[in-house]
Amino acid sequence: MNQNEKYNTYSFLLERTARSVKQFAQRKFNELGFEVTVDQWQVLKVLYDHNDLNQREIAELTYKDHPTLTRIIDLLCKKELVERKMHPSDRRSFIIHLTEEGKAKVEFMKPQVAEIRTHAWHNLSDADFEEFKRILNTIYSNLSL
Repeated sequence: MNQNEKYNTYSFLLERTARSVKQFAQRKFNELGFEVTVDQWQVLKVLYDHNDLNQREIAELTYKDHPTLTRIIDLLCKKELVERKMHPSDRRSFIIHLTEEGKAKVEFMKPQVAEIRTHAWHNLSDADFEEFKRILNTIYSNLSL
């Protein structure tokens, strides 16, 4: 196998695994009746940790593009989990605020989401995890240059 084929295989494995992790989590979200998607959860969790952010800040923290994030926020507003408030110093933008219902949702989901996330790490040692983390951080750094 030449270098190009090797890198294509690694890229495929990385993409396949990332997709599988997200699909597994979404299946569990559905089974548990969370009534939010994995992407919506990411936004809720970011707002829980750093409430009252503008969309650009949320996009940076969730790695979502602006059109996708706008759709997610629209859906979360309809579910009354977040609300848009006028930015106090910039009338052209909004601050996204987690409602009390949104806070309660995150607090209810947090321990269960943590358990869902650990499922992927079964049968891996601490050394495996550290090596995996090192490799992913190296790939991320290579692409961030």
